[in-house]
Amino acid sequence: MEKPYGLTMRGIVKNDDGKILVLRRHPKSKTNPHKWELPGGKIEKCEFFDEALIREIREETGLDIKVGDFGEAVQDDYPHKRTVQLIMYAKDISGEVKISDEHDDWMWAGVEEIKSLDITSSLEKIIEKKNSEL
Repeated sequence: MEKPYGLTMRGIVKNDDGKILVLRRHPKSKTNPHKWELPGGKIEKCEFFDEALIREIREETGLDIKVGDFGEAVQDDYPHKRTVQLIMYAKDISGEVKISDEHDDWMWAGVEEIKSLDITSSLEKIIEKKNSEL
């Protein structure tokens, strides 16, 4: 039997200095433990993409955003499933970062700094595709 697909939304959230918000997954995460990633998560049944991204970023970071332009799409393959991740730019960001228990750390980082972290394969693919122009 072929592995099922899941759909995930991720956001490129930038601060006033142009640095990108990245979160480190909890060490007990089922997938990508202790790796750095962009905020976001799974789309729920019958949920619109933009609503899912707004909800996930609020749940994971405490930030309120509006969805901006499309950034990129990447696929990840896991032993139990495949995921397609749609990456969107966030705009009109407000609030203070307060991460959920899904993550154990966060930072604002430039692309070169992100490249030096232990990042998820999807974030690595995004950086490669965008050629460091996030």
